[in-house]
Amino acid sequence: ELFVQYLATYSYKHGRGKEKNALTYSDLSHTAEECETFQFLADILPKKILASKYLKMLEKEKRDGEVGEDEEEDEEEEDEDETVVEDVGS
Repeated sequence: ELFVQYLATYSYKHGRGKEKNALTYSDLSHTAEECETFQFLADILPKKILASKYLKMLEKEKRDGEVGEDEEEDEEEEDEDETVVEDVGS
């Protein structure tokens, strides 16, 4: 209870809460991102983004993941080739 009170007070004082006379989610997420004490909350209180931006991020990650998987497959094939060469040489 004291922790939540401290988080809310800190976010209010260091955010835009004083301007609007209200504590907003963006104040909390900014505090979690910027203050070292609250860094562990960054995953729980992420900054808000538009759904369209999130979908674009997912699409980019998917494309990057496919490229990464292709590279991993090439590395695995190279490892298998090296193993065969070693067995033949013995």
